[in-house]
Amino acid sequence: MEETSEKGLVVAWSPQLQVLAHEAVGCFMSHCGWNSTMEALSLGVPMVAVPQWTDQPTNAKFIADEWKVGIRGEVDGKGIIREEEIERCIREIMEGDGSEDIKRNALKWKRLTVEAVSEGGSSDTDITEFITELTAKDPVSQLELEA
Repeated sequence: MEETSEKGLVVAWSPQLQVLAHEAVGCFMSHCGWNSTMEALSLGVPMVAVPQWTDQPTNAKFIADEWKVGIRGEVDGKGIIREEEIERCIREIMEGDGSEDIKRNALKWKRLTVEAVSEGGSSDTDITEFITELTAKDPVSQLELEA
């Protein structure tokens, strides 16, 4: 910790959304869980995808190949991503040949997210319609119809 005190900070826990929203964050190395993926996507942060299991490889495919907002880190034969690979991935996202496209795509997804959750956006409209539908149903009438 003494060796890196001038370069970084090691903490037991930090608020991920606040960290990702900070302007100094250039990319996010993620296991590609759905929540983390959506947080980074909605905040326009490019990603280094290092999936482990279940839905994470699918999410990593979307990150790297479909949305093009990051790259996939390669693991060794033991399933571990090594220091050199982490460095390669970060350099690729920050200054590599495709970095401008990745950053532009990440910002596009941020803009689309803001539009969707803004008043009148698709998410705003959908949740309003859902709540309206739920609250419009009369539970007593529903029971009488089912009987």
